[in-house]
Parts: sequence; structure tokens; C-alpha cells
Amino acid sequence: MAENLGKSEVAEELTDSLKRAVAAIEEQGVPYLLGGGLGCWARGGPPSSNDIDLMVKPEDAERAQEALADAGMRPESPPEQWLLKAFDGEILVDLIFEPSGMQIDDEVIARGDELSVMAMNIRVMNLNDILITKLMALDEHSVDYGDLILITRSLREQIDWARIREETASSPFAVAFFALADGLGICPGAQQPAPVES
Repeated sequence: MAENLGKSEVAEELTDSLKRAVAAIEEQGVPYLLGGGLGCWARGGPPSSNDIDLMVKPEDAERAQEALADAGMRPESPPEQWLLKAFDGEILVDLIFEPSGMQIDDEVIARGDELSVMAMNIRVMNLNDILITKLMALDEHSVDYGDLILITRSLREQIDWARIREETASSPFAVAFFALADGLGICPGAQQPAPVES
């Protein structure tokens, strides 16, 4: 995959796979949302060059995977019980039906928006829902706030901060993120701590 991408670019291979995956599952009438880093990028966030996260309802996951297989992608069923996978060459497409913090249902699907992404209309997950899943996925094995800080700094005016705080309050890792976001002045109205006098 391409490295050293420009500020708003993602790897061409990733966007090509995204277009193929979305076309395949739309052809089968499967409701979906683009989530993860690409979902944030589609809303004006920093570029993502990882994998493609498509959110689907649990009852639609196998049909979505079959649609990707019919489009020439290689299906894979991982041991995790909350997603299915398919590979388009080296590009991974995750079909996620139970991300951390929520289950994908009609209500979550309805909160998404249709956005123009690389000249294609794509259903994109609600930004607050994306951030909730990202925050709730943090644990002692994956405590990396770098991407979340970049995303929230660039999209902060679109974020419902009160809702995200409330829905992630059970996670100490999310609480720690908000302490960082407040200290960095990312959250609107946050009071930055006074400098320590020496």
C-alpha cells in the first residue's frame, strides 16, 4: 500500500477496493455503513491507509461476505465472533456487526449519512458512533490515542461531545482520552490546565 500520502489522500488501492466492496453489497441490497478510519476520512478527517470497515447488521453479515466473494474477494471467517472478513488482493475488508460498545441495528444504520466519497455515493456511519466504537475498543493491549487525537482535533465541530462522554463513561481508557482531549483544548469549552510553576 502507498506510503507518505498527502494530507487528504488515501492509497488508491484502498479506495478502489472500497468502491468494489460497496458496489458488491449494494447490488445484493445489504444495508451497510462505512466506519472506522475511512468513515472519519470521508467526513473530512485525516487520511487512513489501513483496512476497510463496513458495518452491517448481524443477520446480513454472511450475505455481505457472499457478495464480496462473488465479486472476486477471498472470504475468511476469523475466530472473533463480531465480524467476518474478505480480502481484495492485500486489502482487508472487515464486515463488522458488533463493534465495541454497540450492535449494528436499524437505528445505527439510520443514523448514517450518504456522502460523496471519491465520486461515489457511500453510506457513512454517524461520526459519534464511529468514535464510540473506537473509544470502547481501547484496552491495555491497544492504548494508542494518536489517531483519536488527530481525528477529534480535525472534526471537533461535528462531534456530540456530551453523548460520547456519556456512552463511553464505563471505560477508563475513554475517560483518560477525554482528560487528554480537555488538556489539549480539543473539546469545545474545555479548560486547559494552568501551567505548573517551578
